[in-house]
Amino acid sequence: MLYTQLRAFHAVAETNGFNAASRLLGVGQPTLSMQVAALEAYFGVELFHRVGRGVSLTDLGRQLLRSTRRLFAAEAEAKDLLSAVRDFRLGTLRVGAVGPYHVTEMLAAFNERYPHIHVTVSLGNSRAMLDQLLEFRADVAVLAQTEADPRFHSLPYSRHPVVAMVHCNHRWARRKAVRLHDFAEQGLVLREVGSTTRLAFERALAAAKIVPRVSMEIGSREACRHAVARGIGVGVVSEIEFVPHALIRMVRIADAEIYTYAHAVCLAERRESRLVAAFMTVAEELVKAGQAGVRIIPG
Repeated sequence: MLYTQLRAFHAVAETNGFNAASRLLGVGQPTLSMQVAALEAYFGVELFHRVGRGVSLTDLGRQLLRSTRRLFAAEAEAKDLLSAVRDFRLGTLRVGAVGPYHVTEMLAAFNERYPHIHVTVSLGNSRAMLDQLLEFRADVAVLAQTEADPRFHSLPYSRHPVVAMVHCNHRWARRKAVRLHDFAEQGLVLREVGSTTRLAFERALAAAKIVPRVSMEIGSREACRHAVARGIGVGVVSEIEFVPHALIRMVRIADAEIYTYAHAVCLAERRESRLVAAFMTVAEELVKAGQAGVRIIPG
């Protein structure tokens, strides 16, 4: 109720009369008079001198007008801010990703459609990115293969085969492909537990009853690549994430279908949030347009 009374006072004070304020607010003049009178009566003060049909502010009224100008200026600013966010002219989207490879094309498409939205990207493994979603430190995430979890909404985006990477002097370096059993005798350089590339590869080894020999476990994709370049062991990587290097060769795995998947993921409870929904829509449209790398085949 106080807000309505202050709005009435402010309109009368700014327009120097009840009739003008009535036209400004679209409220009847008797109603405005009652609202201002109720404000004065509640606080036991006089805000206007009433002279015939005219009004003039008391000293207290002039002080209050300075306050209501700040109040309604802040209200207008808040409305402008919310309208800008609503119309995608302002806002920040926080994106988590397992790497730049899948997320870049989504971000390019999103930026083209919503150029005024500020985007921040943090990188980490899938487990870390899911934690960021749960802790509201990220709005959306672009992850590799995800497990079914009702807390998350997941959009399948693309899939890519896992390949081996070896030093250029390794005996596999001139081969186009190797078989899964060939890995049994190799020292492996693998990502940390939590890497979906490692998980997919180890599942394939387990299905073939092969026990891996891990020479080194390293917490980043780049570090694994440098270890392979130093000849420490054989690495595995999603084909889309393979970066050409003078000392490294890519070798396919011939007898096993091992894939990493890209998913656009958000919290299920935030699925309808405007920025989140906008990003997910852009990703879905890329899939439908066939621009998301290797398409997911349903079933």
